[in-house]
Amino acid sequence: MELKMTPKHLVLLLAGWSFALSAAAQWQWIGKDGRKVFSDRPPPAEIQEKDILKHPGGRGSAKAPVATTEPGEGAAPAATVVSAPKANTPKISGKDSELEAKKKKLEEEEAAKKKAEEEKVAKARADNCERAKKGLASFQSGSRIATVNAKGEREFMDDNARATESKRLQDIMNSDCK
Repeated sequence: MELKMTPKHLVLLLAGWSFALSAAAQWQWIGKDGRKVFSDRPPPAEIQEKDILKHPGGRGSAKAPVATTEPGEGAAPAATVVSAPKANTPKISGKDSELEAKKKKLEEEEAAKKKAEEEKVAKARADNCERAKKGLASFQSGSRIATVNAKGEREFMDDNARATESKRLQDIMNSDCK
């Protein structure tokens, strides 16, 4: 079996290498919760240098070099730490003001809807109360009250029906008139 390098194979080979190179440009660190984090962006500023496991380009964690000097006459402190330059990473405060504004607006709208619904219920209760008072006054006046049955015929209420209706109206007043 002979292996030929055709342009199609060459393109596929180059594409495979480009994906491999992009995978090498990864950051790896241990997050606050103890899990490994993989990203194409540098870790947040609050991640300590010791928790960074991999830098892009295959380098391991960059340790800060330590320069030591022997104590002697007029010598500087025993150890001087040279800090590695930090990556230009924007500091994230953890709060998105636009998201907070939308959330606040949504809460205000929900509160307004709830208030409008409560006002609607209160108005309906007041209306029911007023009707129940008028109806009870009619029943307590002693005048004859007629109703229309299912056939459309007019019937006068007897004492039992009046008592039942009076009790129903009194219950409505007790629940809605406060």
